[in-house]
Amino acid sequence: MLKGQQPEPKPPSDRIVDFRNELDAFIDWRAEALKAESPGVPYHVLRNILTIRADGCQCQAAQNILEDS
Repeated sequence: MLKGQQPEPKPPSDRIVDFRNELDAFIDWRAEALKAESPGVPYHVLRNILTIRADGCQCQAAQNILEDS
């Protein structure tokens, strides 16, 4: 690559996968935080609560988490 030349952008499908992975990590982080506050509730139940409120949509789940904070 020449100096000052921009790298080839990733294809949209790869960017979407990357973004979904970021969203999953964010939802996982919040579920872990809730688990620390509610030790008797299984992690997967807490994560499901976060995502089911958003009809399984990761973007909406992340938005809901941000709005609830």
